[in-house]
Amino acid sequence: MPRLEVDRAFPRSARGALKIARTLLALAALLCFVASGAHRAYTALAGMETVITALFLLIYLLRLDAWMRCLFWPLADIFNSVIAALFLLVVCLFAITIKTNKGTLAGGVLGLMLLVLCIVDVVLLYKKISLDKARGRSAPAK
Repeated sequence: MPRLEVDRAFPRSARGALKIARTLLALAALLCFVASGAHRAYTALAGMETVITALFLLIYLLRLDAWMRCLFWPLADIFNSVIAALFLLVVCLFAITIKTNKGTLAGGVLGLMLLVLCIVDVVLLYKKISLDKARGRSAPAK
């Protein structure tokens, strides 16, 4: 069984910085929703996004994706980001439109910023998958 080690280069990469930013922004939105006493759906979505993004961050940071090869992690990450973006779009637009108080409004705005980061994450992951596939095809035949 291989040793568990931390990938020190991942937090400094574009994908790593994006995962960290997504986690922190989701946590900030969660805190805004909790502090304002917003509807439970807002709080639940922000909480789930915080936990799921932090788990993906840990998977990549600890290189667990190399251990658990039963799942294609970049595709699972894309799926997570797309679903999160769709939910964030609906819930945060409701939070901004209804804006029961300033905390709910702030959480909705942070959620829309998080939506943009989700879309950027999808684009970066798609490019990574496309580049990996292209490298595999351009290798010389043996």
